Amino acid sequence: MKTTNNIILTDGGLETDLIFNHNIELEHFAAFPLVENVGLQQTLGNYYRDYLEVAQKNKTGFILESPTWRANLDWGLKLGYTKENLIKANHLAIEQMKDLRSEYRDNIDTILISGQIGPRGDGYQVGQTMNVKESAEYHELQVLAFKQANVDLVTAITMTYVDEALGIVKAAQEHNMPVVISFTVELDGHLPSGESMEEAIGKIDAVTDNYPIYYMINCAHPSHFIKVLENAGNWKNRIQGLRANASCKSHEELDEATELDIGNKEELGALHAKLQSLLPNLRVFGGCCGTDVSHVRSICQHVLN
Repeated sequence: MKTTNNIILTDGGLETDLIFNHNIELEHFAAFPLVENVGLQQTLGNYYRDYLEVAQKNKTGFILESPTWRANLDWGLKLGYTKENLIKANHLAIEQMKDLRSEYRDNIDTILISGQIGPRGDGYQVGQTMNVKESAEYHELQVLAFKQANVDLVTAITMTYVDEALGIVKAAQEHNMPVVISFTVELDGHLPSGESMEEAIGKIDAVTDNYPIYYMINCAHPSHFIKVLENAGNWKNRIQGLRANASCKSHEELDEATELDIGNKEELGALHAKLQSLLPNLRVFGGCCGTDVSHVRSICQHVLN
């Protein structure tokens, strides 16, 4: 079975899936230590296989996004990792993604491996900020680790303010690494910093000569940003990927929630089909908090119809 369309799938809400659907405790919401846990490596591998099976069945491409959202210096320190061990963990995560690609390479034409970078702070709140230079220096550890591991691209997920995202782009540009930037937004379609997506994309493209391959939106429900896109200018053409939350709740409400809100999968799929009509270059589809393979399956069915 080979790729016959231009749709590329990726996985869903890894951390929430592991916590709520597999009863795995993730300290500091970090999934990357699982790559070193022999007892849980199979669980992690099967998580990705479920999504790869959807891609194989629907003849789409796939992006294997490494489970390294928290594998940066500050979070690593909280988890007891030295700088050297953190680099090893990032390398090991990519090796496991390569093993998965080998399993499916004969059945899926396009399988890309992405080294995932998360924010220095919390994914829902801005908190303490860095300037562009500080961000580039801070995130260089993962950028270099992924370069050494020979990934296809680096993806910065859940960016809450522009300067941190721009710093990651600068670090990637310095080391000649393809990079994707994904912003999260609040109920009004603006970044948690208050900056608009138009401002964010415009600033990064202007400073870096359009260096990012493309942009994404993640960790927000489509109802939070669809209105912004309905009235958007040409900047929206730079958005090629979505990893939406299952729930319509705000970030604050989700932070306080003790149970998983899986939302309405059919509605989520239908909203992605509508977004497909609003975003002419949209082709990468996955999920974020609260989503599992059933959500991505619904999204895939709607965007392929």
